[in-house]
Amino acid sequence: MLFLGHRFFMEANELGEPELSCSVTAPCEVLEHLTVTVANDFSPFVVDEAEELVSNILSVECSLVDQLNISPISIAIPFTSRYRGMYKDVMVKMSDKNFQSIYLTPTSLEGHQGSQKRSAAVVKTCQLGIFSVVSCLKKETWAIPRKGLLRKLNMDPRISFCYPPSTFSSRVTVDVKVQPIDQSTLSILKTKHDKYHSVISTSSLVHLEYSSSLPLKRAITVVLPCPPNQEKRREGIETDSGRAATASFPRVTSIHNFRGLSASPRKHRENLKEPLKVLGYRKSEEEWMLLDDITVRNARNGLVSVDLEEALERFIIVRLSSAMDNIHLVQFIQNLEHAIHNIMVKVVLYQNKEDPYKILILLVPSKELSMELQSLCEEGYSGPPEPSKPFKMTEGEQIYFKFSGNICASGKSILIIHNSILYIVAGYQSLD
Repeated sequence: MLFLGHRFFMEANELGEPELSCSVTAPCEVLEHLTVTVANDFSPFVVDEAEELVSNILSVECSLVDQLNISPISIAIPFTSRYRGMYKDVMVKMSDKNFQSIYLTPTSLEGHQGSQKRSAAVVKTCQLGIFSVVSCLKKETWAIPRKGLLRKLNMDPRISFCYPPSTFSSRVTVDVKVQPIDQSTLSILKTKHDKYHSVISTSSLVHLEYSSSLPLKRAITVVLPCPPNQEKRREGIETDSGRAATASFPRVTSIHNFRGLSASPRKHRENLKEPLKVLGYRKSEEEWMLLDDITVRNARNGLVSVDLEEALERFIIVRLSSAMDNIHLVQFIQNLEHAIHNIMVKVVLYQNKEDPYKILILLVPSKELSMELQSLCEEGYSGPPEPSKPFKMTEGEQIYFKFSGNICASGKSILIIHNSILYIVAGYQSLD
């Protein structure tokens, strides 16, 4: 008979304080031979694009491999709880020694350390390796029968896919992921590149992966949001409000309801002046292409629809204020895809007012700097020096610091982007 035991694995943090790395529930004889090591140095090999690392990276090993095949163990990994949005999900990523990874869906996102409740991703597994908790794009999977399918995304019902009958010659499954595009990212790109000034907005970046390489026999129709020009929209609303205020027509409910459900001729003409372009990534050619022969149709409430005649790996729709050179459009999506996988960060090195030998090094996203500096001041830390100039880093990338002078490191001098705020505290001591 197997008796289950529970064990907390503790690791000293950079301040020398004990910190929970994970907790494991397993047969007692397995726990005795289980080793857990924090391996954050593996972050560049573990974290992929569009993923956010929200936990330590743990290497879990056990000499009783055969026993694990019979008795799965439960691992609870603490992670930093952050807003994930409707397009993201928390998953446990398990990698082998060659960094080939699979994703495990947590059975729970809460764990306990004694009586204290905290965010922890709990998974059951019969395999060991390198574990991490990541915030990644949600995946929805459907089976597309020969009779066709009309499907709205659970994560965003505004996005729908219509597969007509006989789109495929046999039953095919498709995995769908949606990468939202932040308006601030577009603004930064337009500021840096004048040639992109005519970009008004984009749809989300849609990822598609089919279980078959068979070509589409019929075009599929996709409906998704691609916001119109907000300035023109506000002007239209103000104009309509002015007209409504001065109008002397009697109020008729049925007419007003009809107008609310249909676009006015003026707004339709405005939409015609905003070209909509489709850019697609073909896996066979491994490059982005402008699909200029595809027509995008405006729908209500900022939605657009498009008929795709080929199985693209990913695609995006771009709304323009005026015509834009095709080459620049392709360059735009290439730069945009690079930008959404990078964040601008600053290095902060602050000293504790009460203990001058206690120095804190933070790697903070530029947009969260003010909030982080305020928090540091409340904890008794301040400058000089001032935060560094902003620079780009990708999730999981490591940065190494080299210091000169009469100081020596008493903690780690490696920072890893972790949870978009990655910071590792390092203490430095004078050699005097």
